[in-house]
Amino acid sequence: MAHYLLATDADWIVDQVQAALGGPDTTWTVCRSGKQVRGAVASAATPVDAALLDLQIGTMGGMAVVLDLRLEESGGRLPHVPVVMLLDRSADVFLAQRSAAEGWLIKPLDAIRLRRALRTVLAGGTYTEGVPGDEPVAAG
Repeated sequence: MAHYLLATDADWIVDQVQAALGGPDTTWTVCRSGKQVRGAVASAATPVDAALLDLQIGTMGGMAVVLDLRLEESGGRLPHVPVVMLLDRSADVFLAQRSAAEGWLIKPLDAIRLRRALRTVLAGGTYTEGVPGDEPVAAG
């Protein structure tokens, strides 16, 4: 059974991501604030297999959340959670490259790209979009 965390304050993103990645063997934790993510990962009854983070989530956006997760991981307080960031525009790639996320997608989202990105990061690879001169890249 897969358990994913989705952090966004936009209902349409919840609907699209769960429709694309959900199934009978999938459970979700949805955080409506970036500040909730660390606690949700720490207290999850089922370990979080991957997190999908919207770049803009209220007062603590996706980049700050990834950095927080990596800091807690480096201190041994949280397990490693692969992260896919959901970017608003290609200009946000600059931030994603510095975030320590394993992957990112540029909105608008679609099921094929979401599945490919998640499958890649779960396998230990990286998935990137919007890098100048590159098509979407799944490596690993």
